[in-house]
Amino acid sequence: MIKKQSNRLMLIGLLFVFTFSIQQSLVNHYNSSLLSEKNLFSQIQLNNNRPVYNFFGLFSNEKEVNKLNIAVIPGGHSIGVTLQTKGVLVVGYAPIVNQQGNEVFPAKESGIEIGDTILKIDNIQAVNDYQVAEEIDKKCKEKQTISLEIKHKDRILQKKIDPVYCSETKRNRIGLFIRDEAAGVGTLTFIDPKTKIFGALGHGIVDMDTNQQIELSDGKIMESTIYGIQKGKKGDPGEKIGTFLLQSSFSGKIEKNFSSGIFGSWEGKMENPYFKTPIPVAWKSEIQTGPAKIYTVIKDNQIQEFDIRIEKLMPFRNDNKDMIIRVTDPILLEQTGGIVQGMSGSPIIQDGKIIGAVTHVFVNDSSRGYGISIEKMLSDSGVIHKAATALRGGNFFLKISRRNCLTIVENIEDNW
Repeated sequence: MIKKQSNRLMLIGLLFVFTFSIQQSLVNHYNSSLLSEKNLFSQIQLNNNRPVYNFFGLFSNEKEVNKLNIAVIPGGHSIGVTLQTKGVLVVGYAPIVNQQGNEVFPAKESGIEIGDTILKIDNIQAVNDYQVAEEIDKKCKEKQTISLEIKHKDRILQKKIDPVYCSETKRNRIGLFIRDEAAGVGTLTFIDPKTKIFGALGHGIVDMDTNQQIELSDGKIMESTIYGIQKGKKGDPGEKIGTFLLQSSFSGKIEKNFSSGIFGSWEGKMENPYFKTPIPVAWKSEIQTGPAKIYTVIKDNQIQEFDIRIEKLMPFRNDNKDMIIRVTDPILLEQTGGIVQGMSGSPIIQDGKIIGAVTHVFVNDSSRGYGISIEKMLSDSGVIHKAATALRGGNFFLKISRRNCLTIVENIEDNW
């Protein structure tokens, strides 16, 4: 009996190794990405800096997965960004003076916290800050208690509130400061001429009061012009001072606000004078320490080229800080002090390939900052997935391999 069970376990082990090897070799052969999909055998992520091997190294020598051939046009353009929140964001508490002359905070007392998002007022969708204020006053004229649907972190909650009549504003209020949009200036990182997808900023957009990433309802980008620079210094990162161009030569619809940047679809005329045609992408394993260049705007809407140095690579971090960069260009150091706010998203080019984007500045040393890999941005934007699924037959053969492997396992169980 023991021997029979041992033989069964050995057979299962051999079949597991065999099916894993079949699936791995199909992935290698057809070069499919599937970065965002979970599969039966493991979450195999292609196009990163770590090779994927056959199980226990059997059946073949170590072999790195082939990379997808993706080329994009580097950005560097100064862009104006506007973002509308999903619902309205609670950014502070506003005291209400009641009829007794006391300051009260009805929403705070009901448990609503800064950073929460108001989604509905008595089942009416929250659209913007003005509409929410109007609905609260209107509902209170009909009844004293109102119900708010809020998003608290990842939970949807219902809160009952008794608004208070404010003698100063002559309306019913719940005592909150709320916001429904964000706007600012940043830098375009890349455009993919095949999919019409753009990527920018190299980090997500967060609310300046709550420091929480904004949940996107709608948003757009357009061309902007820089008319001033607040130079960076120790303890103060500095910033670009710009304005939106109403006659923008391009525009884009923001569809994703991720920690790695903002992404969406673009239309119009986007040109980079340094790159008339798309250039190849460098994956994490190809990035090296040493000289590189960034492309950004520091005056008007003219893209300029500046020298930097990749000082350190950190490919295994999961906070999108994949490299440390230092500005070495004397002109940029003289005019900006190094990296300033609004420069986030400036593409980094090394050896003729786009490797990433500027993403953060060191507060105490504005000549240095972090860069995010282009691989991460392309993955989150959907460009890698689209390129992988466009390969003829790629997904078809993977599905066949999954079905066959499942059939083998099911047959063993049936025969038992």
